Amino acid sequence: MYSKVHSVGITGVEGVPILVEADVSDGLPGFSMVGYLSSQVKEAQDRVRTALKNSGFRLPARKVTINLSPADIRKEGTAFDLPIAIAILTASGLVDASLLDKCVISGELGLDGKIKPVHGALSITAAARKDGKPFCFLPQENLREGLIIEGIQIIGVNHLKKITDVLNSPEMLEQSESREVPMIKQAKAYDVDFSEIGGQLLLRRATEVAVAGMHNILYIGPAGTGKSMVARRIPTIMPSLSLEEIIDISKIYSVSGLLTPEAPLMIRRPFRSPHHTISPQALAGGGRIPKPGEISLASGGVLFLDEFPEFQKNTIEILRQPLEEGKITISRIHGAYDFPADFMLVAAMNTGLYLCGYNYNLGILGNTWSLKASE
Repeated sequence: MYSKVHSVGITGVEGVPILVEADVSDGLPGFSMVGYLSSQVKEAQDRVRTALKNSGFRLPARKVTINLSPADIRKEGTAFDLPIAIAILTASGLVDASLLDKCVISGELGLDGKIKPVHGALSITAAARKDGKPFCFLPQENLREGLIIEGIQIIGVNHLKKITDVLNSPEMLEQSESREVPMIKQAKAYDVDFSEIGGQLLLRRATEVAVAGMHNILYIGPAGTGKSMVARRIPTIMPSLSLEEIIDISKIYSVSGLLTPEAPLMIRRPFRSPHHTISPQALAGGGRIPKPGEISLASGGVLFLDEFPEFQKNTIEILRQPLEEGKITISRIHGAYDFPADFMLVAAMNTGLYLCGYNYNLGILGNTWSLKASE
């Protein structure tokens, strides 16, 4: 018997609809998976079989074939465990298929059948709504993160048995507990404030002008003159985040696994301050499976480079394209990944001259304010 379940994969920071197809038929017992899969997805067959057994489902010894479509998109991560399990149960006649065309399912399975949280829940929910699905099943720990997307009902599930009960009894959706969308509060969102800066009138004024025009700024001065202190307070004088900006920034942190059930959204402007020993790949993002780097995590906020001349030349050179275009494209053998990189660059350095590096570093910043701080 054939069945299909809708899910979502992550490409960059955006969700891509993925169709999980299952066929359970007569033949030599076995479990095969196709569809351009990573090793994480291929391992799902062992997790799924064990989770089904420990959840009380007894599947007959038959041939099981799983296909993740479209086949030209590489599938990564563990979020396909749950849709694969539901597709197998439906093809085996143990789950009603009436709701499957109306919902998106995503989640990682433990061997005991418990559903574990996944990265990118916000992108998954946004893609489900864009695809016109009225329901989205997410792990319970990702529930608050998904609720920020309006126009779609989010159902949190914590065990394989629970989601099968809901799918077999659609009336349970109407009786499910109503949940409010998490409140977005900007008041008292920061632990520091720009008003705490005493003196340094020129420093404050130049910083305010730079922030007003989203110009980059370079602080030059001896240690202890307040360069880092001022930089850390720049997000507090930036405009409050709009709902669209909150969603866009939260997507980046969701894909990176930096959101928690207690703080499912980024309600404040990011401030990233990487160490000067950071590698070009960590700054720009990348890896075998491309992930956002520091410049993407700083998107919508501030990227602060302290001890600016100490950064490697090729690391600084990477900043040129993102500063001009507001995004960065990382190309891999599996395809090209676009990550946002619309940030304000703030750099600081001591007064001393650095042979070659000093003039080079100043030249690449483009439209940059240079301010010498006094003692």
